[in-house]
Amino acid sequence: MASADFARQIEGYGLTTAGILYRLPDHPSILQEYVWQAYDLAPRFPELNRFLAFWQASLEGKLYRVTVAHKDLIGPAELAMVAGEFRVH
Repeated sequence: MASADFARQIEGYGLTTAGILYRLPDHPSILQEYVWQAYDLAPRFPELNRFLAFWQASLEGKLYRVTVAHKDLIGPAELAMVAGEFRVH
């Protein structure tokens, strides 16, 4: 049986990394970065949006900037027919 992560990749999920800059609650003039990474669907990013909604509802640090990078891990360019087969004892 395939892993859950591999099954999600087949469904179109790719690796999403978000660099989240936020203001420290006690010192609003200071920014700190949090890096979030998960499998998500581009371009709507439902997992990231769910996390950011949680952040705004539950955490005190106000969001300053969110930078997103996304990479599909499995794509059509990676699949190819095999022209031959070699047998080894």
